[in-house]
Amino acid sequence: MGRPSREPRERAVQVAVADRQRLVRVGRPWLERIVRRALAAEGVDRAELSICLVDDRRIARLHREWFGDPAPTDVITFPLSDRGDPVLAGDLVVSAETARRRGREFGWPPRHELAYYVVHGLLHLTGHDDASPAARRAMRARERAVMRAAGLPAPPRRPAVRRPA
Repeated sequence: MGRPSREPRERAVQVAVADRQRLVRVGRPWLERIVRRALAAEGVDRAELSICLVDDRRIARLHREWFGDPAPTDVITFPLSDRGDPVLAGDLVVSAETARRRGREFGWPPRHELAYYVVHGLLHLTGHDDASPAARRAMRARERAVMRAAGLPAPPRRPAVRRPA
């Protein structure tokens, strides 16, 4: 009897990226690499995820439909697996338009802001919560650690200081 074959890590984590916007240039391989590194930092070695990059109009429509709030938001997370399932499954919808706007406010690249939203959504899928002040502080600390593990800088959360010309 032979040894059971092990699925390579690259196949054990499946990431589908649908880019439905034209505001922020994001390479699929780059974003998939960020997702894989973030999941590894969370100890997840089996996942089936889809990430859809959209504009504010599209995310606002989903936000209204699913949460009753007509305003655009940065990321919406749809978990498709239960805690303890062997494969983490979920969909993330991310607003590239919000990432572009907020990235400019914070003085860092919009694609890094977008990656931050993806990390935030992934953390929700892995069970992190930001509903209370204490949970929010813990989640922000974890976001910074996962961003670093993914090879990105920690997100600046204070607006960039603009000097007069």
